[in-house]
Amino acid sequence: MSWSFPAQADAALQPGVDFTRQFIRSKNPCAEGFRWYLRHHHHGSSYQHVLDTLVEAGRVEDACWLLDQLGPTNALLQVDFLSAEAVVFAGTIEARRGIDVGTVLRAGRSIRSGGSVSAGCAIVAGDEVRSRGAIRSGGRMHARGDVHAEWGIEIALHLHCEGLLKSAGVVSAGHGFRALGDVSLRDDLVVQGDLSCAKALRATGRVAATGDIRVAQGIECGLGLEAGRHVEAGLGIRAGGPVQAGGAIRAGESICAQGELRSGTGYGIYAGLGVPMDAWETSARVSAALRPPNLMSGLWCPAGEG
Repeated sequence: MSWSFPAQADAALQPGVDFTRQFIRSKNPCAEGFRWYLRHHHHGSSYQHVLDTLVEAGRVEDACWLLDQLGPTNALLQVDFLSAEAVVFAGTIEARRGIDVGTVLRAGRSIRSGGSVSAGCAIVAGDEVRSRGAIRSGGRMHARGDVHAEWGIEIALHLHCEGLLKSAGVVSAGHGFRALGDVSLRDDLVVQGDLSCAKALRATGRVAATGDIRVAQGIECGLGLEAGRHVEAGLGIRAGGPVQAGGAIRAGESICAQGELRSGTGYGIYAGLGVPMDAWETSARVSAALRPPNLMSGLWCPAGEG
Protein backbone atom coordinates (compact mmCIF):
# COMPACT_ATOMS: atom_id res chain seq x y z
CA MET A 1 0.00 0.00 0.00
CA SER A 2 1.39 3.37 -0.98
CA TRP A 3 0.31 6.01 1.52
CA SER A 4 1.39 9.58 0.81
CA PHE A 5 1.32 11.33 4.18
CA PRO A 6 2.86 14.75 4.85
CA ALA A 7 5.60 14.98 7.43
CA GLN A 8 3.25 16.28 10.11
CA ALA A 9 0.87 13.31 9.80
CA ASP A 10 0.19 11.42 12.99
CA ALA A 11 -0.92 7.79 13.13
CA ALA A 12 -1.84 6.61 16.62
CA LEU A 13 -2.57 2.89 16.65
CA GLN A 14 -3.87 1.07 19.67
CA PRO A 15 -2.50 -2.41 20.32
CA GLY A 16 -4.02 -4.93 17.95
CA VAL A 17 -4.42 -8.68 17.71
CA ASP A 18 -1.41 -11.02 17.74
CA PHE A 19 -1.60 -13.68 15.06
CA THR A 20 -0.36 -17.23 15.01
CA ARG A 21 -0.60 -19.88 12.32
CA GLN A 22 -3.34 -21.63 14.30
CA PHE A 23 -5.28 -18.41 14.76
CA ILE A 24 -5.34 -17.64 11.03
CA ARG A 25 -6.19 -21.25 10.15
CA SER A 26 -9.18 -21.11 12.53
CA LYS A 27 -10.72 -18.37 10.33
CA ASN A 28 -10.82 -20.73 7.31
CA PRO A 29 -8.89 -18.53 4.86
CA CYS A 30 -8.49 -19.51 1.23
CA ALA A 31 -5.48 -21.75 0.54
CA GLU A 32 -3.63 -19.10 -1.44
CA GLY A 33 -4.16 -16.46 1.23
CA PHE A 34 -2.98 -18.80 3.98
CA ARG A 35 0.21 -19.64 2.03
CA TRP A 36 0.84 -15.91 1.58
CA TYR A 37 0.50 -15.39 5.32
CA LEU A 38 2.97 -18.20 6.09
CA ARG A 39 5.55 -16.69 3.70
CA HIS A 40 5.30 -13.18 5.12
CA HIS A 41 4.39 -13.55 8.80
CA HIS A 42 6.29 -16.48 10.28
CA HIS A 43 6.35 -15.25 13.87
CA GLY A 44 3.00 -13.52 14.12
CA SER A 45 2.13 -9.86 13.58
CA SER A 46 -0.29 -7.23 14.76
CA TYR A 47 -3.76 -7.01 13.23
CA GLN A 48 -3.18 -3.68 11.46
CA HIS A 49 0.29 -4.69 10.25
CA VAL A 50 -1.20 -7.72 8.52
CA LEU A 51 -3.89 -5.52 6.90
CA ASP A 52 -1.20 -3.08 5.72
CA THR A 53 1.03 -5.74 4.21
CA LEU A 54 -1.90 -7.43 2.48
CA VAL A 55 -2.81 -4.13 0.81
CA GLU A 56 0.82 -3.42 -0.09
CA ALA A 57 0.93 -6.83 -1.79
CA GLY A 58 -2.18 -6.00 -3.83
CA ARG A 59 -4.37 -8.37 -1.81
CA VAL A 60 -7.04 -5.82 -0.92
CA GLU A 61 -9.89 -8.35 -1.01
CA ASP A 62 -8.00 -10.53 1.49
CA ALA A 63 -7.52 -7.52 3.77
CA CYS A 64 -11.26 -6.78 3.60
CA TRP A 65 -12.01 -10.45 4.33
CA LEU A 66 -9.78 -10.33 7.41
CA LEU A 67 -11.51 -7.17 8.63
CA ASP A 68 -14.86 -8.92 8.16
CA GLN A 69 -13.62 -11.84 10.27
CA LEU A 70 -12.09 -9.90 13.16
CA GLY A 71 -14.13 -6.71 13.17
CA PRO A 72 -13.14 -3.15 14.07
CA THR A 73 -10.69 -1.82 16.67
CA ASN A 74 -10.51 1.49 18.54
CA ALA A 75 -7.38 2.49 16.63
CA LEU A 76 -7.22 6.05 15.28
CA LEU A 77 -5.38 7.13 12.14
CA GLN A 78 -5.01 10.93 12.01
CA VAL A 79 -3.42 12.54 8.95
CA ASP A 80 -3.35 15.87 7.18
CA PHE A 81 -4.20 14.47 3.73
CA LEU A 82 -4.66 10.80 2.88
CA SER A 83 -3.61 9.74 -0.63
CA ALA A 84 -3.18 6.05 -1.43
CA GLU A 85 -4.01 3.38 -3.97
CA ALA A 86 -6.04 1.49 -1.35
CA VAL A 87 -6.66 1.76 2.41
CA VAL A 88 -8.03 -0.89 4.77
CA PHE A 89 -7.88 0.36 8.35
CA ALA A 90 -9.45 -1.44 11.31
CA GLY A 91 -10.33 1.69 13.30
CA THR A 92 -11.30 5.30 12.55
CA ILE A 93 -9.73 7.44 9.81
CA GLU A 94 -9.53 11.21 10.28
CA ALA A 95 -8.04 13.42 7.55
CA ARG A 96 -7.85 17.15 8.12
CA ARG A 97 -7.72 18.24 4.47
CA GLY A 98 -9.24 15.37 2.50
CA ILE A 99 -9.01 11.79 1.29
CA ASP A 100 -8.21 10.59 -2.25
CA VAL A 101 -7.91 6.82 -2.73
CA GLY A 102 -7.43 5.10 -6.09
CA THR A 103 -9.51 1.98 -5.40
CA VAL A 104 -10.87 0.85 -2.01
CA LEU A 105 -11.29 3.04 1.08
CA ARG A 106 -12.40 0.93 4.03
CA ALA A 107 -12.53 1.63 7.75
CA GLY A 108 -13.65 -0.67 10.53
CA ARG A 109 -15.24 2.32 12.21
CA SER A 110 -15.68 5.93 10.97
CA ILE A 111 -14.30 7.96 8.06
CA ARG A 112 -14.09 11.70 8.77
CA SER A 113 -12.63 14.35 6.51
CA GLY A 114 -12.18 18.11 6.67
CA GLY A 115 -12.30 18.10 2.86
CA SER A 116 -13.72 15.80 0.22
CA VAL A 117 -13.67 11.99 0.30
CA SER A 118 -12.99 10.21 -2.99
CA ALA A 119 -12.36 6.57 -3.91
CA GLY A 120 -12.15 4.87 -7.28
CA CYS A 121 -13.99 1.63 -6.42
CA ALA A 122 -15.59 1.61 -2.98
CA ILE A 123 -16.11 3.54 0.25
CA VAL A 124 -17.04 1.25 3.16
CA ALA A 125 -17.30 2.29 6.81
CA GLY A 126 -18.33 0.31 9.87
CA ASP A 127 -19.80 3.52 11.29
CA GLU A 128 -20.33 7.05 9.94
CA VAL A 129 -18.86 8.83 6.93
CA ARG A 130 -18.57 12.58 7.47
CA SER A 131 -17.15 15.04 4.93
CA ARG A 132 -16.88 18.82 4.91
CA GLY A 133 -16.65 18.58 1.13
CA ALA A 134 -18.07 16.11 -1.39
CA ILE A 135 -18.21 12.32 -1.21
CA ARG A 136 -17.46 10.48 -4.46
CA SER A 137 -17.04 6.81 -5.32
CA GLY A 138 -16.42 5.32 -8.75
CA GLY A 139 -18.11 2.16 -7.45
CA ARG A 140 -20.27 1.59 -4.38
CA MET A 141 -20.63 3.13 -0.94
CA HIS A 142 -21.80 1.40 2.25
CA ALA A 143 -21.91 3.09 5.65
CA ARG A 144 -23.25 1.32 8.73
CA GLY A 145 -23.79 4.68 10.44
CA ASP A 146 -24.77 8.18 9.35
CA VAL A 147 -23.55 9.90 6.19
CA HIS A 148 -23.03 13.69 6.21
CA ALA A 149 -21.68 15.70 3.26
CA GLU A 150 -21.47 19.49 3.23
CA TRP A 151 -21.28 19.33 -0.57
CA GLY A 152 -22.84 16.62 -2.74
CA ILE A 153 -22.61 12.83 -2.89
CA GLU A 154 -21.86 11.07 -6.18
CA ILE A 155 -21.82 7.26 -6.19
CA ALA A 156 -21.40 5.44 -9.52
CA LEU A 157 -23.05 2.22 -8.33
CA HIS A 158 -25.11 1.44 -5.20
CA LEU A 159 -25.38 3.76 -2.19
CA HIS A 160 -26.34 2.05 1.09
CA CYS A 161 -26.61 4.07 4.31
CA GLU A 162 -27.76 2.41 7.55
CA GLY A 163 -28.18 5.69 9.47
CA LEU A 164 -29.24 9.26 8.78
CA LEU A 165 -28.17 10.67 5.40
CA LYS A 166 -27.72 14.45 5.05
CA SER A 167 -26.25 16.42 2.18
CA ALA A 168 -26.17 20.09 1.18
CA GLY A 169 -25.62 19.22 -2.49
CA VAL A 170 -26.97 16.89 -5.16
CA VAL A 171 -27.00 13.19 -4.26
CA SER A 172 -26.76 10.72 -7.14
CA ALA A 173 -26.49 6.94 -7.26
CA GLY A 174 -25.95 5.06 -10.51
CA HIS A 175 -27.30 1.65 -9.52
CA GLY A 176 -29.72 1.98 -6.61
CA PHE A 177 -30.12 3.82 -3.31
CA ARG A 178 -31.06 2.43 0.12
CA ALA A 179 -31.24 4.30 3.42
CA LEU A 180 -32.34 2.82 6.75
CA GLY A 181 -32.59 6.21 8.46
CA ASP A 182 -34.09 9.57 7.53
CA VAL A 183 -32.87 11.26 4.35
CA SER A 184 -32.59 15.06 4.50
CA LEU A 185 -31.22 16.86 1.41
CA ARG A 186 -30.82 20.49 0.43
CA ASP A 187 -30.82 19.68 -3.29
CA ASP A 188 -31.80 16.89 -5.72
CA LEU A 189 -31.77 13.11 -5.27
CA VAL A 190 -31.28 11.28 -8.58
CA VAL A 191 -31.11 7.48 -8.73
CA GLN A 192 -30.61 5.06 -11.59
CA GLY A 193 -32.52 2.05 -10.31
CA ASP A 194 -34.63 1.63 -7.17
CA LEU A 195 -34.82 4.16 -4.32
CA SER A 196 -35.68 2.79 -0.87
CA CYS A 197 -35.93 4.66 2.43
CA ALA A 198 -36.95 3.01 5.71
CA LYS A 199 -37.96 6.31 7.34
CA ALA A 200 -38.76 9.78 5.90
CA LEU A 201 -37.41 11.43 2.74
CA ARG A 202 -37.10 15.21 2.45
CA ALA A 203 -35.37 17.11 -0.36
CA THR A 204 -35.54 20.79 -1.31
CA GLY A 205 -34.99 19.84 -4.96
CA ARG A 206 -36.43 17.07 -7.07
CA VAL A 207 -36.49 13.33 -6.38
CA ALA A 208 -36.16 10.99 -9.35
CA ALA A 209 -35.51 7.28 -9.82
CA THR A 210 -35.66 5.09 -12.92
CA GLY A 211 -37.07 2.21 -10.83
CA ASP A 212 -39.36 2.13 -7.78
CA ILE A 213 -39.51 4.81 -5.08
CA ARG A 214 -40.52 3.21 -1.78
CA VAL A 215 -40.48 5.24 1.47
CA ALA A 216 -41.77 3.83 4.76
CA GLN A 217 -42.85 7.24 6.07
CA GLY A 218 -43.52 10.47 4.16
CA ILE A 219 -42.03 12.03 1.03
CA GLU A 220 -41.54 15.80 0.81
CA CYS A 221 -39.70 17.45 -2.08
CA GLY A 222 -39.45 21.09 -3.12
CA LEU A 223 -39.69 20.26 -6.81
CA GLY A 224 -41.02 17.24 -8.70
CA LEU A 225 -41.21 13.55 -7.84
CA GLU A 226 -40.66 11.06 -10.66
CA ALA A 227 -40.34 7.27 -10.78
CA GLY A 228 -39.88 4.94 -13.74
CA ARG A 229 -42.04 2.38 -11.94
CA HIS A 230 -44.08 2.62 -8.72
CA VAL A 231 -44.17 5.34 -6.03
CA GLU A 232 -45.13 4.20 -2.53
CA ALA A 233 -45.15 6.18 0.72
CA GLY A 234 -46.31 4.84 4.08
CA LEU A 235 -47.52 8.33 5.04
CA GLY A 236 -48.13 11.34 2.79
CA ILE A 237 -46.58 12.74 -0.40
CA ARG A 238 -46.03 16.48 -0.87
CA ALA A 239 -44.22 17.85 -3.95
CA GLY A 240 -43.57 21.41 -5.11
CA GLY A 241 -43.85 20.17 -8.70
CA PRO A 242 -45.48 17.29 -10.59
CA VAL A 243 -45.73 13.73 -9.24
CA GLN A 244 -45.30 11.21 -12.05
CA ALA A 245 -44.80 7.45 -12.15
CA GLY A 246 -44.56 4.73 -14.76
CA GLY A 247 -46.59 2.48 -12.43
CA ALA A 248 -48.95 3.05 -9.50
CA ILE A 249 -48.83 5.87 -6.95
CA ARG A 250 -49.74 4.79 -3.41
CA ALA A 251 -49.78 6.82 -0.19
CA GLY A 252 -50.91 5.93 3.32
CA GLU A 253 -52.24 9.47 3.76
CA SER A 254 -52.57 12.56 1.52
CA ILE A 255 -51.00 13.39 -1.85
CA CYS A 256 -50.31 17.01 -2.79
CA ALA A 257 -48.68 17.95 -6.12
CA GLN A 258 -48.02 21.46 -7.41
CA GLY A 259 -48.52 20.34 -10.99
CA GLU A 260 -49.58 17.15 -12.72
CA LEU A 261 -50.38 13.99 -10.78
CA ARG A 262 -49.99 11.08 -13.19
CA SER A 263 -49.50 7.33 -12.88
CA GLY A 264 -48.58 4.91 -15.64
CA THR A 265 -51.02 3.64 -18.23
CA GLY A 266 -53.33 1.05 -16.66
CA TYR A 267 -52.24 1.93 -13.08
CA GLY A 268 -54.17 3.77 -10.39
CA ILE A 269 -53.49 6.49 -7.83
CA TYR A 270 -54.31 5.56 -4.24
CA ALA A 271 -54.37 7.90 -1.22
CA GLY A 272 -55.50 7.10 2.32
CA LEU A 273 -54.38 3.47 2.28
CA GLY A 274 -53.25 3.76 5.89
CA VAL A 275 -56.31 5.53 7.35
CA PRO A 276 -60.04 4.66 7.60
CA MET A 277 -62.38 6.10 4.96
CA ASP A 278 -64.12 8.36 7.46
CA ALA A 279 -60.76 10.13 7.99
CA TRP A 280 -60.21 10.92 4.30
CA GLU A 281 -61.40 14.52 4.66
CA THR A 282 -58.47 15.34 6.92
CA SER A 283 -55.90 12.63 6.24
CA ALA A 284 -56.35 11.43 2.65
CA ARG A 285 -56.75 14.59 0.58
CA VAL A 286 -55.54 14.59 -3.02
CA SER A 287 -54.59 17.86 -4.71
CA ALA A 288 -52.97 18.59 -8.09
CA ALA A 289 -53.33 20.88 -11.11
CA LEU A 290 -56.01 18.59 -12.57
CA ARG A 291 -57.95 15.68 -11.17
CA PRO A 292 -56.40 12.47 -12.49
CA PRO A 293 -58.95 10.19 -14.15
CA ASN A 294 -57.57 7.09 -12.43
CA LEU A 295 -57.80 8.33 -8.83
CA MET A 296 -58.90 5.17 -7.03
CA SER A 297 -59.01 6.32 -3.39
CA GLY A 298 -58.72 9.49 -1.36
CA LEU A 299 -60.70 12.75 -1.26
CA TRP A 300 -60.12 15.00 -4.29
CA CYS A 301 -59.56 18.70 -3.49
CA PRO A 302 -59.07 21.53 -6.02
CA ALA A 303 -55.53 22.86 -6.34
CA GLY A 304 -54.51 24.92 -3.33
CA GLU A 305 -56.90 23.17 -0.94
CA GLY A 306 -54.94 19.96 -0.48
